[in-house]
Amino acid sequence: MTDFTYAVDADGVATITWDVVAKSMNVMSLAGFAELSAHIDTALADPAVKGVILTSGKKDFAGGMDLNVIARMKEDGGAQGIFDGVMMMHGVLRKIERAGMDPKTLKGGKPIVAALPGTALGIGLELPLSCHRIIAADNPKAKIGLPEIMVGIFPGAGGTTRLVRKLGAMMAAPFLLEGKLSDPKAAKAAGIIDEVVAPDDLLSRAKDWVLAAKEADLVKPWDAKGYKMPGGSPYQPAGFMTFVGASAMVHGKTMGVYPAAKALLAAVYEGALVPFDTALKIEARQFTSVLMNPSSGAMIRSLFINKEALEKGANRPKVADQTVRKLGVIGAGMMGAGIAYVAANAGIEVVLIDAAQDAADRGRAYSEGLLDKGIQRRKVTPEKKAEVLARITATTDYAALAGCDLIVEAVFEDPKVKAEVTAKVEAAVGPDCIFATNTSTLPITALARASARPAQFIGIHFFSPVDKMMLVEIIRGKETGDVAVAKALDFVRQIRKTPIVVNDARFFYANRCIIPYINEGIRMVAEGVEPALIENAAKLVGMPLGPLQLVDETSIDLGVKIAKATKAAMGDAYPDGAVDEVIFWMADQGRLGKKANAGFYAYDAAGKREGLWSGLAAQYPVADTQPSLTEVQHRLLMAQVLEAVRALEDGVLTDIREGDVGAILGWGFAPWSGGPFSWLDIIGAPRAVEICEALTAAHGARFATPALLREMATTGAGFYGRAAAQAA
Repeated sequence: MTDFTYAVDADGVATITWDVVAKSMNVMSLAGFAELSAHIDTALADPAVKGVILTSGKKDFAGGMDLNVIARMKEDGGAQGIFDGVMMMHGVLRKIERAGMDPKTLKGGKPIVAALPGTALGIGLELPLSCHRIIAADNPKAKIGLPEIMVGIFPGAGGTTRLVRKLGAMMAAPFLLEGKLSDPKAAKAAGIIDEVVAPDDLLSRAKDWVLAAKEADLVKPWDAKGYKMPGGSPYQPAGFMTFVGASAMVHGKTMGVYPAAKALLAAVYEGALVPFDTALKIEARQFTSVLMNPSSGAMIRSLFINKEALEKGANRPKVADQTVRKLGVIGAGMMGAGIAYVAANAGIEVVLIDAAQDAADRGRAYSEGLLDKGIQRRKVTPEKKAEVLARITATTDYAALAGCDLIVEAVFEDPKVKAEVTAKVEAAVGPDCIFATNTSTLPITALARASARPAQFIGIHFFSPVDKMMLVEIIRGKETGDVAVAKALDFVRQIRKTPIVVNDARFFYANRCIIPYINEGIRMVAEGVEPALIENAAKLVGMPLGPLQLVDETSIDLGVKIAKATKAAMGDAYPDGAVDEVIFWMADQGRLGKKANAGFYAYDAAGKREGLWSGLAAQYPVADTQPSLTEVQHRLLMAQVLEAVRALEDGVLTDIREGDVGAILGWGFAPWSGGPFSWLDIIGAPRAVEICEALTAAHGARFATPALLREMATTGAGFYGRAAAQAA
């Protein structure tokens, strides 16, 4: 099988077509690079060939590099293996760029144009950047960019060096440091690509350019004599300010915990001071250093390899296809309305039910509002809006649920209310319909007692806001059957989100881990730890929000409600009395969080956060002696990580991949670490036990070392090594 095919037409234009067999999107492999290089050699050596078109046989150009290949380069050859592999890629792309021209006169080359029918990401853009012209089809759905930073690496096949030299450091920064993606017209406006043409004209326009290209059109600006970097180089006044600002921006956004961002900036800065070919070697060196950092390996594994495996059904029961045809959503509040929107947007017919018609109509209007915002941003057409809204029927009539094959109930977190709804739904739907409850805390097995068909009863926990949050937690009750699990997984695939499947237990997995994080922050407030130290310690270790800001965002009265319910269920074993003292007092003061413009933070009249509330110190004075930054960070991290390990011990989690992916996507657990299990593997079980023992001695049994972690410290095993051994 070949990834690239080669053909020459009667006019002497060679077309190299990228079409990886058995994949919906082209991805680059080492074998693919070798094929491409051979085809370029053939074209350059053939005097009958006047130029080359590089295009795709699929609707998109390419989705990037196969990161599994990069992982194998590291495993097989270490740092030298990575560096050599990357330099090989640079060699192929540089050959395309110089296209046979004389190295001194820069004459005699053959024009090579990239013709992009659709999406071009990662190496799918780095390759075109080495061509002499980039022409894209006018495809509004296409995404063009370099998103590598989002999975813990940076564009290492020349994309960093070429884009900075093409646009300048300041203009290239959003595309490199933020992974910004653009549609073809926006990419042209930014200067990334050269032309946008009608899809039917793509190849003909590419051929016309090849046949009309002059020798001067083939010389890249950075190869031409007298080249000056747009915006200035580091030692020029304008460039100096750009690089100072970029350094501050990178540190401000990453808090110093993401190695890829620092390495990228170093590659840009150092590369800007030397000739182009030397800059490519610097880029390769920095890219190698990132891949050798365990953080990047963990991010690639969790955010690319594991995430993709879960989305493709790694843990799906082996039952027939369960694609959802018609969905019923009970409860048209914020959650129900959000679920209705993502389902209708994915092409599923939706019946949205509430007790009152005006409430159901408001739920449907929520979708209309999101679609209107999409129209304003030119992401949605009026026709698309009409199609989506036409799929949502808002009603109070349960009879409208006839024909539904999945129901998602999203009513109040009250077992009695949920039981009543369950009975009404089951009276209206067919015997094969699956019933899912969207709950964040109530045990699924207990709720299933209200069902006449507990094998078809399952939990589907969406995170708010539904349209933005990528994780969906699927909870299997004690009697939940495989068909129900498959139905939930297939539904999550349809709405293009990432699922994890966990077994039933109080708080399931995500809330089981995030509540202790919030509680530890609040507990420190009661102890007299400076609130700013708590919040900044969390951010400096990679958490997107400090625990006090997070409880403000989710609402303090919700915390009170959860605390009361948990205490009622646990009785004397309830461990969080010190936390309750603080949040109950806050609630009594009317400080209910962001929704009330008053919580641990102060807010202005428009709801903008102004800083930590000064009145907190009057009730909980700051102690004269403060703990170290490291101790605060260990408390905040271990509060989450130990619950993840206990969830694995208890059988709530059955796959550490779900634990890591769920932690990052569900509540933002330090993405640089790859997730709680990856972090434990990075620091090693013996070091983790040391931290636990010190925290237990200072702060109590909530930090006690789980038996599994202690066992792994003794054997020297890691979580991923243990999982691989079990799988084998």
